[in-house]
Amino acid sequence: MPSPEQLGDLLDPTSTVLLTVECQRGVVGPDAALPELAREARASGALTNVARLVAGAHDRGVQVIHAVAERRPDGRGANRNARLFRAAERLPVQQLSGTAAVHVAPPIEVTDEDVVVRRLHGLSPIQGTDVDALLRNLGCRTLVVTGVSANVAVPNAVFDAVNRGYTVVVPADAIAGVPSEYTPAMIRHTLALVATVATTDEVLTCFERPDASVRRG
Repeated sequence: MPSPEQLGDLLDPTSTVLLTVECQRGVVGPDAALPELAREARASGALTNVARLVAGAHDRGVQVIHAVAERRPDGRGANRNARLFRAAERLPVQQLSGTAAVHVAPPIEVTDEDVVVRRLHGLSPIQGTDVDALLRNLGCRTLVVTGVSANVAVPNAVFDAVNRGYTVVVPADAIAGVPSEYTPAMIRHTLALVATVATTDEVLTCFERPDASVRRG
């Protein structure tokens, strides 16, 4: 774990962006396509912690980006080159564009200042989306990655961000995957090698520092 001073240096509100990954109703909501993952996201407290981080970011002027995965009703442009994609096509809940399934899930609140980035293909919230260009235009140096799942999308986001030169902070209690014991093992043996691992409370403390400057308009 980094010292408070080290983490505070990384989480300057003027150059930090908070990314939520697939925290949408059809993934982590009560009627989600993957009930086991949705239950874990809620039971572990991860979804609540994402909401706390988003609220803290809003309070301190830290930019928030919500990365949402969806597909067209006709499936055009969607991947079919892996078992995961083919299985998703058969799920009873589909992440269809324009439906409630692709709305950001409560208790996370979305404000007008937030940016919602939607992707129709692939596994990564960053590769092949507008996220990288947005981060650069926002002056981002540190990306805080939260959400689901620790199995696929979250590590994709972390590696893609690191490969593009961003420093990544992962609040370990604000991501979830299945089974429950997989997430801490993946963080310890994989994400900790390339990202700074912290807790939600530690990140919020940095956001709330009295000397934290307000993000540019």
